Amino acid sequence: MDSKVIFSAITQNSRFSQWFPGLAGLLQYQRDWLKDDLRAALSVTAVALPVAIAYAQLTGVNAVAGLYACILPMLAYALFGTSKQLIVGPDAATCAVIAAVVTPLAGGDAVRQWQLVMTMTLLTGFWCLLASRFSFGVLAEFLSKPILIGLLNGVAITIIVGQVANICGFTYTDRYLLERLYHSVEYLQLTHLPTLGVALVTLGIFLLCRWLSPQWPAAMVAIAGATLLSWLLNVAHYGVDVVGETKSGIPEFQSPVFDLGLIRELVMPALNLAMVSFISMMLTARSFAAKNGYDIDADKEFRALGIANIAAAISQGFAISGADSRTAVNDANGGKSQLVSVFSALMILLVVLFFTAPLQFIPAPALGIVLVIASLSLIDFHAVWSLRKRDNGAFTLATITLFAVLFIGIIPGITLAVLLGLFQFIRLVMRPSDQLLGISQKGILRSLDKTDKAKPIPGILIYRFNSPLTYFNAVYFKRQLLHRITEQETPVECVVVDAVSCFSHMDISVMSMIDELQKQLRKQGVNLILAGRKRELIKWCEMAGIKTGGEGRLTIRSDLTMAVRMHQNYKQALQQGIAPQLRRSEDPDQALTHAIL
Repeated sequence: MDSKVIFSAITQNSRFSQWFPGLAGLLQYQRDWLKDDLRAALSVTAVALPVAIAYAQLTGVNAVAGLYACILPMLAYALFGTSKQLIVGPDAATCAVIAAVVTPLAGGDAVRQWQLVMTMTLLTGFWCLLASRFSFGVLAEFLSKPILIGLLNGVAITIIVGQVANICGFTYTDRYLLERLYHSVEYLQLTHLPTLGVALVTLGIFLLCRWLSPQWPAAMVAIAGATLLSWLLNVAHYGVDVVGETKSGIPEFQSPVFDLGLIRELVMPALNLAMVSFISMMLTARSFAAKNGYDIDADKEFRALGIANIAAAISQGFAISGADSRTAVNDANGGKSQLVSVFSALMILLVVLFFTAPLQFIPAPALGIVLVIASLSLIDFHAVWSLRKRDNGAFTLATITLFAVLFIGIIPGITLAVLLGLFQFIRLVMRPSDQLLGISQKGILRSLDKTDKAKPIPGILIYRFNSPLTYFNAVYFKRQLLHRITEQETPVECVVVDAVSCFSHMDISVMSMIDELQKQLRKQGVNLILAGRKRELIKWCEMAGIKTGGEGRLTIRSDLTMAVRMHQNYKQALQQGIAPQLRRSEDPDQALTHAIL
């Protein structure tokens, strides 16, 4: 059988495409893409190598673990991811979170640190898979952009301050940022000049490379230059910290930590890490998907992130996320498919197998410079300040999150950010906007506003509540509706509620409130009509014991237009003196229609 026919049959299999969207895309690969993908993979690898090694130092594990955290995760995402451009790998924010959680628990034991890092990575992957199983991809919108801006700015500042110790050659005795800043003068007096000199040389090489050609992998060139200097001058002899011995080849198996007490300490931080990693990844993936004209699936991305993190843990690596800088490099070099990740992973694998010997000479201050440069790309104070002019509430959220990360630490700051996102959502649901509708000159129902494009219908108040009705906003709905009625200059004879916008599910508290509201309005001579979702509402009313469809009962119509017309017809029937016949009819709506016709 022709291979094209086989590939077509495989890719058209819905179950296969559901589980392996990336592989399904690769099976439709076009040969013309190969040159662009190879060029993009070389560029991505050039950027990924120094950054991965630097992030390993930030996480507190051996440099080679940073490379391990690239290989299998990139291959896994190429199979399970839905983005064609996204590159996964170590990320500044995720590494900072892991270090903040694991380092105090490890107690200075390097092996235990590595095992705890793997354990937390495994838990992060588990949370991602669980979220995907229950279709929690909607969490991509959970942390609002202002909260994420504040969070990333705070994390970046924390990383930069932490790396000052590596750049200057001293060790912090204080754990928290504020204490470190308070004693900064004392710390700077401990600066080790050879260490600072290596850092400045690395920075100089980086800046020179950028000046000569912005297209060159400046970070890789700077690390290579600093490593060569370290080897030639034997800077370790002068007290400069270097990476040290790095084993080549496939990593030896280390089992994660299964101490129940320690795992208990990691469960919630891993959940926070999963959420932040996913949201950060989705922002990157969606922006490049929109640029290149395709869509991504949030739930499948959650699953892909979970599998990639589990792959990282299995291969002795650490938690990963979407890498915005490497994704941008991929896109800028014309990467067309997930094959860029495959090629880049294989290139990094070659380094791990045969070229790890030079890694032992990489100076710690050089890695500190790379981390500071990478963290500077996360800082965007302009974005925070611009929120002040556009949305003061968003500015407040971003500022609170930023200072929370700085003052109380990364993990509590992330927890606060999650809570802020939750409270923001609850506030919007509990106290949503509402509006009144009127009729335009063309006879179309639309919102009443200051433009006077629509006019209210005399005697009829059409009300729209812009949130699903549930038990915790039902009282607010009732209060707002009654307030709207009292605001009207002319007496209200009929209230029409747009049921499409607010009745999304059966809630016995909501139905009880509607029954009470209908009876209260009836005593005031006001008829209550629910318009839209007629079948569901009739069913829900029956379940709640609410009578519908007759004199003194709750009225339900199929849509807003029908509700308005039927009420106007009823008023016309009153004027024609046929209303008593309607009241005695078993089906008032049908009798009304026949009477008018």
